[in-house]
Amino acid sequence: MVNLKRALLLFAVIFFAVAPFGSLQAAEETHDAHAGHGEQPKTQAEEIQEYSQHHLLDDHYFSLFTDKKSGKHYGFPLPVILIDGGLKVFSSAAFHHGESVVEKDGQFYVLHHSKIYKTDAQGTLTYDEHHHPTNAQPLDFSITKNVVGLFLATALLFWGFLSLAKTYKKGPNTLPKGMGRALEPLVLYVRDEMAVPNIGHRYKEFMPYLLSVFFLIFVLNLLGLTPLGFNVTGNITVTLCLALFTFLITNFKGNKDYWKHIFWMPGVPVPFKFVLAPIEVLGMFTKPFSLMLRLFANITAGHAVVMGLIAIVYLFQQQLTVPGSIGVSMVLTLILTFLELLVAFLQAFIFTMLSSLFIGMAVEEHAHH
Repeated sequence: MVNLKRALLLFAVIFFAVAPFGSLQAAEETHDAHAGHGEQPKTQAEEIQEYSQHHLLDDHYFSLFTDKKSGKHYGFPLPVILIDGGLKVFSSAAFHHGESVVEKDGQFYVLHHSKIYKTDAQGTLTYDEHHHPTNAQPLDFSITKNVVGLFLATALLFWGFLSLAKTYKKGPNTLPKGMGRALEPLVLYVRDEMAVPNIGHRYKEFMPYLLSVFFLIFVLNLLGLTPLGFNVTGNITVTLCLALFTFLITNFKGNKDYWKHIFWMPGVPVPFKFVLAPIEVLGMFTKPFSLMLRLFANITAGHAVVMGLIAIVYLFQQQLTVPGSIGVSMVLTLILTFLELLVAFLQAFIFTMLSSLFIGMAVEEHAHH
């Protein structure tokens, strides 16, 4: 059993360590992709920017790597689920990575920059002055790469916490084993450093949510550092949903003192109450907005900087030579990747800490004199 644990630990270390190398290989494979399809060659800066944007976006196909010589993509397609005059379900493999038009029940669809648009049999797309497609889009409920990341994170959390729950069922003094031994200190940290100080005696009521949001963000951030290439918390729709949960819990659980301090602040002259009320109402929405934007911006910036450091391999080959540019890129990328491990925890901590603070302000019981 000990040897198995050591083997899993070694595998995890190697898995995180090779993430920059996997990204570097993928960047190299996209370097000449357009030339192979007869398209006008792009500059290195344009190719790097295109690859970075593709990495940050969601995708309907789970790509592991691409063979640029044969033009083959290695990975697996994901289910496409559309609502457009009825339910339409098919595999994303039908798009052939955006090269084919899909016909389903008399409707035609094309995949363009990870988004599905309605089109004609020829796959015609019309663009506005900013070169954005103006074609109509069906309601898309597809299982995309980010959704797979959410499913994977959920499975890992269930596995870890069910193991911890089984330990507690054996008795209050039973020491956790396996994954539970790593989870228990984090659970106590969320309880003792966030929930209790900010919420007070009602902390147990909100612990399930705080633990869920902390571990979900933490695990998703860690998955984003692996060669699997997930960028779930770098998707603003995901951070928006998390922020909305905090917003709804805060306001539905808020007591009468919370609402009184928003609409009719005590101890303030009446004329100023009319001035402060709109500001307090605005603050109700700026708090979750800051939660959403902070998590999204920090994770996206981290991934973008890693892509920028990988680009050194191409942009500074003449100045540093090929071995020198690869060496500099690898060293800087590895350093930043290990720094991102700290950021993964820090962003989960900040989101959970601020959520507990906002909830605590809403349920705080004020002394009345």
